[in-house]
Amino acid sequence: MEDKDRLGKLTKAYINIRARRTEIASEFKKEDDRLKEQQDKIKATLLKFCKENDIDSVRTEAGVFYRSQKRRYWTSDWESMHKFILEYEAPEFLEKRLNQTAVREFLEENPDILPPGLNVQSEYTISIRRK
Repeated sequence: MEDKDRLGKLTKAYINIRARRTEIASEFKKEDDRLKEQQDKIKATLLKFCKENDIDSVRTEAGVFYRSQKRRYWTSDWESMHKFILEYEAPEFLEKRLNQTAVREFLEENPDILPPGLNVQSEYTISIRRK
C-alpha cells in the first residue's frame, strides 16, 4: 500500500508540474510574441531604409544592420523532380534523412528485409494522464 500511495503522489506531482510548466510557457509565449512583433516592425523599417537607399549595410553607434537575400527552393511536382535528379545525377538536391513513417511501414510489411546501414533506436517512455 505504501508504494501505491507514493506512486499516486509522484503522479500528482508530475501533473502539477506539467500544468505549471504549461502556464509558464503560455505566459512566456505571449510576452515573446509581443517582443517579436516589435522586432519585426523595426526590421521592416530598416529593410525599407536599405531598399530606398539601395544599400546593403549601415553602421551606427549602436551596431551594424545589413540586409541579405534568402532563397528557398521547393517543388510542386515531385515526380518530375525525381526524374530530373536521376537524369542529371543530382542526389545532393535531397536531404539525407529517412521518412520515419515510410520506414516503419516498410519494416512492418517486410519483417524479413532489413535495409543496409539502417540503424534503429527504440526506447520506452512514460505517459501520464489525469483521472
